[in-house]
Amino acid sequence: MTRTNPDSCPGVLRLHQAADGPLARIRLPGGRLEPRQLQVMAEASAELGDGNIELTSRGNVQLRQVRDAAALSERLADAGLLPSDTHERVRNIVASPLSGRIGGLADVHALVPALDTGLRAAPRLAELPGRVLFTLDDGRNDISGLGGDIGVHATDADEFALVLAGRDCGIRVSTADAVQVMLAAAHAFLDLSSGHWRLHEVDDGARRVIDILGLSPGTERLEFGAAPDIPIGWLDQDNGLVSLGAAVRLGSLPARIAEFIAAIERPIFITPWRSMVITDLEEWPAEQVVRVLAPMGLIFDANSPWLQVTACAGRPGCAKALTDVRADATAAVESGRVLPPGNQPAAASDTSGHTTEPDRATATPDSTATAPSAITDLGTTIGLRGADDVTVTGRQHWSGCDRRCGRPRGPVTDIVATQNGYRIAPPPTGRP
Repeated sequence: MTRTNPDSCPGVLRLHQAADGPLARIRLPGGRLEPRQLQVMAEASAELGDGNIELTSRGNVQLRQVRDAAALSERLADAGLLPSDTHERVRNIVASPLSGRIGGLADVHALVPALDTGLRAAPRLAELPGRVLFTLDDGRNDISGLGGDIGVHATDADEFALVLAGRDCGIRVSTADAVQVMLAAAHAFLDLSSGHWRLHEVDDGARRVIDILGLSPGTERLEFGAAPDIPIGWLDQDNGLVSLGAAVRLGSLPARIAEFIAAIERPIFITPWRSMVITDLEEWPAEQVVRVLAPMGLIFDANSPWLQVTACAGRPGCAKALTDVRADATAAVESGRVLPPGNQPAAASDTSGHTTEPDRATATPDSTATAPSAITDLGTTIGLRGADDVTVTGRQHWSGCDRRCGRPRGPVTDIVATQNGYRIAPPPTGRP
């Protein structure tokens, strides 16, 4: 697939003109934030934006309704969050959030600064599309399944599988060589690209990158999952300290709560699942953090229905959205209509008069909404429903239109707004 339009991913220096105002995206390599940096973002959000910090599916953050772009860039640069004017949009690096603290075969966070520095040191790599994603998985299989473009996946303490276009390509590299091989693969992508935004769009892209690198793949191939358990709640670190995994409702963190988190003065990792991990706590302070922040809205309960729900921006943030999907999703959670996996809502009638069987969200990957008013899945027809009639089991993504922006990978029920109600598309069943 050759793109006819240039990549338009926003950054700090090139804002996206959303329906509710300018939007800035701040790259956080490896998801890491120092407390002072989070404090700066909280103040910028409150004073220059809409008062919220949005967590993205790539472990980055966004500020909406930016009123003074120059002031924002100055504040972020002073905090070390804008180290390069030329390369700011290409620093998309996600890494296993718990790496080096809990489990894993290798500490991939040790590779993040070297990869980020290498990206910024190569003038040509500023030409990478802002959608190219680098992935660093410590072997626990939480990151490689995100479908990145170029990455490594630990196979032991000093060996990594090279991941291209989201798949193990058979190449094995040492820790010492991992960063240089990834950077060389990024250059190879540019050699092959003709307006492509992602490596998987290049015909036979992974094989051709390998040819350019001059490496010989082995026969072993790893398979990557797409829906890991999100690290939520009390997490005992290998060194005796504690991390706290906290989810954020629909990925939107109020600036006031962010200030409380910054005041803890511990490193924070933003995850690709719109949550965060607060690290390196003693037990007593960790208990106090939960007691203070849980009533304020942070979610430390791994069984919370909020962990089942994601949503696009919807109205008023997106001009293409047909409704305020975030308000509708919030109402579904708060009224008990988001059911845990394994529960089944009662059969109901949709607006066309069809009898619909219970919704399902526990099957296999990559569902796609197809029909304009209803979908058929092995004989189950689910038609249009009003917002107050949507009751869905398990993982679900609410979308304001058929583009389904922000949809997570893996099995998920699509709840898509139409002109006449929501179309519900469960994951297909019976697929490997």
